Amino acid sequence: MSLPAENLPPEVRDPWIRKFLAHLATDRGASIYTQRNYSQALTEFFRWHVDERKSPPVWEKLQRDDFRGFVRFLGRNNLSRAAVQLRFSALRTFYKFLIRHGAAETSPIKNLSLPKPEKRLPKFLTKQQMEALLVAPFELLKIQKEKKVGRPVSQIAALRDVAVLETIYSCGLRVSELCGLRVDDVDWSEQIMRVRGKGKKERLVPVGKPALMAIQDYWNTFKQPPGGASPIFFTETKKRAPLSPLQLSRRLKKYLSIAGLDPSLTPHKLRHSYATHLLDAGADLRSVQELLGHAHLITTQVYTHVTTERLKRAYDAAHPRA
Repeated sequence: MSLPAENLPPEVRDPWIRKFLAHLATDRGASIYTQRNYSQALTEFFRWHVDERKSPPVWEKLQRDDFRGFVRFLGRNNLSRAAVQLRFSALRTFYKFLIRHGAAETSPIKNLSLPKPEKRLPKFLTKQQMEALLVAPFELLKIQKEKKVGRPVSQIAALRDVAVLETIYSCGLRVSELCGLRVDDVDWSEQIMRVRGKGKKERLVPVGKPALMAIQDYWNTFKQPPGGASPIFFTETKKRAPLSPLQLSRRLKKYLSIAGLDPSLTPHKLRHSYATHLLDAGADLRSVQELLGHAHLITTQVYTHVTTERLKRAYDAAHPRA
């Protein structure tokens, strides 16, 4: 899926920004979220430069001081350090693109000092909370049948949503990866799932029996089961369109409430739970990195802090000389 460069504000007529966004969508296979974030970051810098310098940016002539000024501007707008880092990640990638295409010789952002992001440990669900969430679609179905309140949930939708939750937790998938799964991505005999991750990178991940059984139960509701390149999970339309990330997020909020959990938790927290539970059970960091599809080990290492912090709390609470 791509975010058309035409979606840029009309005042942003920079040809290199448009070429870069097209490159992200086609050559890099970036997710719609990455495309949106990078588009917003470049648009924001473009507008700031026009307002501050009274002219559009000439990329090959910009100096480090220009970007220091942009950092100060972002600081005055009370942006979090993580938000500042995200904007400069987009600008760094943009400059790499410009250098590769001969539109700039060097990157003025290289080695630019930025405020360090806050250390935030990923939120996750305990095993017991995860088990409550996995059956929440059936609980909702039961409640609505008994009390006859709220918009009714069909048996098919409940079976699908159980299968969705089981698959996310079983494979540690990003929402975009789950929505992109096709029938022929599943190797039933080997219990392996082929997943298309960021940047069109594919990986193979194990999938547990409960998830496979949940998918099969869901498919058994159709007169003709899906096959080939068909999506694994559908919306409730007759066209069998793939489930969208937005639809999944909305349904998850409902199930979190049913399970007595915080409805503001995102689907990505299920991925955090997957990684944390693997490490808690003794999985090595390199294996978890491959299973999650992380390009760099440092991205996975944040989960070791989660498990270590919990061990420290247990030690402090239990050891007589802690």
